[in-house]
Amino acid sequence: MVDFLYLGIYHTLRFIAIYTPRSLQNIFFDLLARAFYKFDKKHTNIMRTNLKMCKFTNIEEIILQTYRNFAHFGVEFLRNQNSTKEQILAKVEFKNAQILDKFKDRPIIIATAHYGNWELFSLAMAAKFGAVSIVGRNLDSPVMDKILSKNRSRFDIEVIPKSGGARAIMKALQNRRLLGILVDQNVDIRDGVECEFFSNRISHTHAASIFASKLNAVIIPAFIKRVEDKNEISFYEPIEVNKLNGDKIKQATQAQSSATQDIITSKPDEYFWMHKKFKQFYPEIYK
Repeated sequence: MVDFLYLGIYHTLRFIAIYTPRSLQNIFFDLLARAFYKFDKKHTNIMRTNLKMCKFTNIEEIILQTYRNFAHFGVEFLRNQNSTKEQILAKVEFKNAQILDKFKDRPIIIATAHYGNWELFSLAMAAKFGAVSIVGRNLDSPVMDKILSKNRSRFDIEVIPKSGGARAIMKALQNRRLLGILVDQNVDIRDGVECEFFSNRISHTHAASIFASKLNAVIIPAFIKRVEDKNEISFYEPIEVNKLNGDKIKQATQAQSSATQDIITSKPDEYFWMHKKFKQFYPEIYK
């Protein structure tokens, strides 16, 4: 029953996103964002807590704009369902893409975050550079997961389950497919290493660092961000794990955390603040 409700909401919003005037859409989705800001107390409080931990000052403004941005990203997702590669690429610009060319003979891991329109990010990467594998989890709703998987799996995009996907990840890297991993969410310390994020202790997944070490892959942090009426995909300083000294896994993982912090600092309202980022070491702040 719940699945049919989700499906009904999805088709209603898709109709609005495709067939109604943009001026009306802007009003509707702004009202929707304001409604979530006012009534979704659970997630708004998590966002407020996270932003306080990161010592941002204009917290309420960031929260409201975050809801607005995610309404916009949702509309883009709905419009992109049947887009061609050319239509996807018309919506993005690439910055520092030459970094990828330097490592075309090596396995490449793209370390990114729940930042900006990350669903568009994977489509654009596949449309521009070819075969892409992404590590992700299934949605709780089978009906909505089918829609999301269909959208993700176009343009030779392979989705690898987050749980039990080690063999598929290694195969993808060995076959020189770009591998995308979202590395920003809290994990149990047994599945990661302690790092720093906005001067706070966090548990950060070390998956990208371990696979890079085993297969001599290079980790390239990359993020998508709205710039005026387009989306900009930027590539950052490569992380070569096997060239590091000392605890190379921890150093490489901290570099990923620092890259995520840098992009968030530049525009905090595009980050997905709704997960409990600091839960491992500060569980009491979310009570």
